[in-house]
Order: sequence, then C-alpha cells, then structure tokens
Amino acid sequence: MKFAPSALFAALALLGAGSALAAPVLMSEEWARDACEAWNKDNTLTTGLVENWIGNNKGRGYKVIHMYRTDCADAARVEMTIVPKDGKAMCSYGGKIQHDKLDSGADYLMHATTARWKEMGAGEYGPMRAMMFGRLNFDGPKMEAMGVMGPFESFLLLAGKVPSDTGTCPK
Repeated sequence: MKFAPSALFAALALLGAGSALAAPVLMSEEWARDACEAWNKDNTLTTGLVENWIGNNKGRGYKVIHMYRTDCADAARVEMTIVPKDGKAMCSYGGKIQHDKLDSGADYLMHATTARWKEMGAGEYGPMRAMMFGRLNFDGPKMEAMGVMGPFESFLLLAGKVPSDTGTCPK
C-alpha cells in the first residue's frame, strides 16, 4: 500500500501535535509555571491569603513554596513565588528553584508521594488530614498554615486542577 506524500505529512503533523499537547509532568518546571497561572485565577488563593499570610514575608516582599514528589528518585524540586500585588496574593513565578535557601519562618517546603499528590489534588482529603496522617510532609510556619486552611486546601487542589502526567518523574 502506498501513501501519498500529503497523507504522510498529515500523519506526521498529527503525531507532532499530540506530543505538543501532552500535559507536563507533575512537579516539573512546566507544571509549576501552569500551577502559577492557575493560582492567579483562583479567588480563594489570591484573596484568602492576603490578611493572615502574604504579609509574613520577612520584609523581602515575597514568600516561597518549594514542592516535590518523594517517590521520584532525584526528587526534583520546583518553586512558586508569591507576592502581594494590588491587594492580592499573586504568584509571580513558577518553575525551577530560584531561591535555594528557604526561611522556615515564612516559606514552605511540601512533599508527598505521587499517589498522595493525586489524592489531595482530587479533593479526597484536605491539608489537615494530609498533615496529621503524614501524607503530606510539610516544613514552614505551621501555625500560620493552620490559620489559612481554606486557601491551603485550594493550593493542594492545584495538583488535580492543573493537567499533568504522573507516569514519569520530573527531570
């Protein structure tokens, strides 16, 4: 069976389009960029973290969240940087680590297995249960986090709202 050159080019174009439309790997730099955009569209995060959260930034003008999947061999971390802007808590950056050192009095480090990120992203349980049962490992100002459980839950839901591939690990 012979293929016309135009049919071959069309087939190759479809293959290329499929890979271009593939979801980024969960907790990859691309996923963090998309999660940052999703954060800025989530009213619970942008307005719910203004009063008792974004101001605790140690005078730097930003807070940092590092996160990763613990079952990935090299545990590649990504970062989201949150800033106060126009009366809201806005994500200004999502991607590879830019702030190597976190301030435990203002910043956050969160990690869980892929399965747990998927469960939290699906809303199977919230941050309180995740932390109490060790499903989410968490470093940062715990009392501050306790005071913003609603927005914290919206943050965890980003793992399910932002399209991702969970079959491979970030590089």
